[in-house]
Amino acid sequence: MQQHVPVPTAESSVPPAPDPAAGPGRPGGGTDGEPGSWRTALRRPRTLGLLTLLLAAALWLYALPRIGFREMGDYGLLDRLPAAYYLSLLVLTAGFVLSLRRAATAPWWPTAHCAAMLFALKAPPAVLYDEVRYPWASKHDAVVNTLLANGELRPGAALSGNMSAYDQWPGFFTLNGGLVRAFGVESAATYANWAPIVFGLLMMPVLVLIYRTFCRDWRLVWTAVWIFQLANWVGQDYFAPQGLAYLLHLTVIAVVLRHFVRPGSAGRLRDRTFLDPAAATVPPPTGTRQRAICVAVLAPLIAAVNATHQLTPVMLCICLLALNLTRRYRNLGLLAVAGLLMLTWDLTMGRPLFVETLSTLKESLGELTQNSRAGYAGQLTGPGPELAGTANVLMVLAIVVLAGSAVVLRRRLTRSALPLLLVSVAPVPLFVVNDYGGEMLFRVYLFGLPGGAFFAAAALVPAFAGTHRGRAKVLRHRAAAVALPAVLLVLLAGFLPSYYGKEKMYYTPPAETAMVTRTLDNAPEGSLILATTGSFPQALHRYDSLEHWYFAEQELPENEKMLKDPAGYLAEGIPPGTTAYVILTRTQDTYTAGEGLLPADGFESLRTRLSASPLFRTVESHPYGVVLEYRPATR
Repeated sequence: MQQHVPVPTAESSVPPAPDPAAGPGRPGGGTDGEPGSWRTALRRPRTLGLLTLLLAAALWLYALPRIGFREMGDYGLLDRLPAAYYLSLLVLTAGFVLSLRRAATAPWWPTAHCAAMLFALKAPPAVLYDEVRYPWASKHDAVVNTLLANGELRPGAALSGNMSAYDQWPGFFTLNGGLVRAFGVESAATYANWAPIVFGLLMMPVLVLIYRTFCRDWRLVWTAVWIFQLANWVGQDYFAPQGLAYLLHLTVIAVVLRHFVRPGSAGRLRDRTFLDPAAATVPPPTGTRQRAICVAVLAPLIAAVNATHQLTPVMLCICLLALNLTRRYRNLGLLAVAGLLMLTWDLTMGRPLFVETLSTLKESLGELTQNSRAGYAGQLTGPGPELAGTANVLMVLAIVVLAGSAVVLRRRLTRSALPLLLVSVAPVPLFVVNDYGGEMLFRVYLFGLPGGAFFAAAALVPAFAGTHRGRAKVLRHRAAAVALPAVLLVLLAGFLPSYYGKEKMYYTPPAETAMVTRTLDNAPEGSLILATTGSFPQALHRYDSLEHWYFAEQELPENEKMLKDPAGYLAEGIPPGTTAYVILTRTQDTYTAGEGLLPADGFESLRTRLSASPLFRTVESHPYGVVLEYRPATR
């Protein structure tokens, strides 16, 4: 019979640091003025952790005002970030790796480094930008403003610009309407850029709870959290309903994994000799009455997910269905409640979009290539977008390879963490169903990331049991000591272009925002607003009283035909008697070029031809944009 060996902790794998207070006759002893004293102090986890955090903060603060975000070129922020910024990330990574040596006895140091890395990676836009990052995020601010101004929702109204869904799933906007009033700020745009940091910080304890359900090695747990942050480049945690819904989704999953274990279902998973040394035993079982109470507690949380976002409840039901495939978490009652709440919302508040989506399933069902595309229809062009696209693919492959190797090589850990693996792969079949406006690829990756990060960490933090190690174990320990920081640096190098390589599309000058706002404020009610794409600031300002046509959000061949006679093309699509304005901005130029919606110089050609056409009168013209009014009477 296999002999039980204790799970390795930082205490068993790394010799403890000598006591700095030890006397001269003890190891590491010496007076405060002797070399042994300060050397010993520097080796203490508290000192090392504090030094790396302080040094990284100093470098980051030094770099912050030197980030040239107003003069971004082809590579977005990548070549505008000073060397001190990159150095601060390296220091944080080194500090985190060092903090793992005492993760079991001092978990607050990995916690602090994870929080600091999250802030260092995603806070620059929040601190520096004078406009909302991601121009399309301004439409969410517009919904909050409209809700506060009107004091009502209109889920049945056919709103232009695909805005009806926001009145049908208003949870996020209702919450922010309350926050705007509570904070006394002018609008949600005041704090919108802080959303990734807030969501990230709130997600950390949820991830820890999920990982601790299957693992008792704190090194692996915090490495998984760190990898999750580096691999979360998809930008779905911005000021949008899906960020809040995703947090609620993970919270429900965490509670289920922790408190829905059926009695007698663990089997050999409660036997330490059968488990991976790093694996946690199955949580205590709960009776039928306890699980029923948990269902009642989770029901409002699941209802909040349904009120916030249309896709996340589908993901939640699929994940709960996957858990029902295991005897350990088989709970049809919770799945039935989640499904009933989803259908109730879809057939009442969300009925218009739900019916429309059902009518399109026949066309998208089974179209794997089409459903897994990213974006509208174009091909990334330009050095920055192309680098970002390549980095995206490599990041996905890196997580898949790391996680896959752990699933194969650490089969005992895989058996005990099988529910987490099932939850991670459960969303993949949605590729067969729909493309979700070109975002299904990102959503499937994001919902699979918690489990992917856990198993990727398991590949880098192997368990070493016992105090007597053979030569093979020593070699493995040394290899892991090199592989862990190396892979974390590679993932960091992949995150930066993935997240900031297309930043030129995401930052908008205030003057451009002011021009758009001014135009939309002066447009008569019922006017038609034309633009190449909806990716420009305040594109949907006054969305409830204006119509919209983003005429370049289509296949490139169609746009090439449009460019042959853009004035005639637009005139044919404008209903007779309609007041119409064309807004062309620098942000649209950057976006259509980077996403490959228009050919090279296509946007400039469009602007020149429309400005010269007798069908359009120039209202405003600036280096950052032009506003044209449709004047059919001048033909």
